[in-house]
Amino acid sequence: MNYRHAFHAGNFADVFKHALLTRILVYLNRKETPYRVIDTHAGEGAYDLSRDEAARTGEWREGIGRLATIAPDGPVSDLLQPFLDIVGACDAEGRPLLYPGSPLIAQKLARRSDRLVFCEKHPDAFGALKRRFARDRRVRALDLDGWTALGAFVPPPERRGLVLVDPPFEQKDEFATLAKSFAAAFAKWPTGVYALWHPVKDLTDARRLWDAVRESGAKSALRLELAVAPASAAGLARTGLIVVNPPFVLEGEARALLPALAHALERAPGQGAILIERFGG
Repeated sequence: MNYRHAFHAGNFADVFKHALLTRILVYLNRKETPYRVIDTHAGEGAYDLSRDEAARTGEWREGIGRLATIAPDGPVSDLLQPFLDIVGACDAEGRPLLYPGSPLIAQKLARRSDRLVFCEKHPDAFGALKRRFARDRRVRALDLDGWTALGAFVPPPERRGLVLVDPPFEQKDEFATLAKSFAAAFAKWPTGVYALWHPVKDLTDARRLWDAVRESGAKSALRLELAVAPASAAGLARTGLIVVNPPFVLEGEARALLPALAHALERAPGQGAILIERFGG
């Protein structure tokens, strides 16, 4: 448990993931019936980008630091606005006063009747997570391994909901663990929306995860990827999100949003790329 997301908060992968997460939650809010959000690897919930961890890597500068200075026109602006509203004010460098992790995004968009479960095992991150949401009765912050949580909290009492699985990928077998854990959870709750985030360092790993989702019995899934540099580039340059039981509008929104993100976040002109693939209706 050495991973600390504070070093990477606000980077291009976060912007990609959180912009799409926001779109899913906006869709869930269209119906009056309550839903549940389960975040299996929640981290601290939000991040001060002026802290030493973020300052040492500076990854936010090629993520939210770029997006905050760009004002896309038309439909893309409308799609990004709920996310940017949660990000809030930025300083002169484009650094948000507080960068929202997925728990804070979920809290901001959830309604009074919705319920949120945030799980985190790293002791320091969990302490920050628990303090941040201590006064919100809709939230349960749990010192719990994410893989245990994935099996323990489905199906929820609510008939609708979202499970975000965003592991640190510290272990070599984490793709296999994600595929196995998702399949077990899906068997218990096949109607939930599942968002499976992953880095794309090895195309084979990413493809195997997609194949595992196809073999799980899911009737519908959407595979989304964003690259900001060639595969040969140093560090993480490509990221992905697989959404099982995606909202019917999500593919169309992604086809508008991802090219704009690729253009805004690419490390050099022409290096941005996207992938959109789907099976089922």
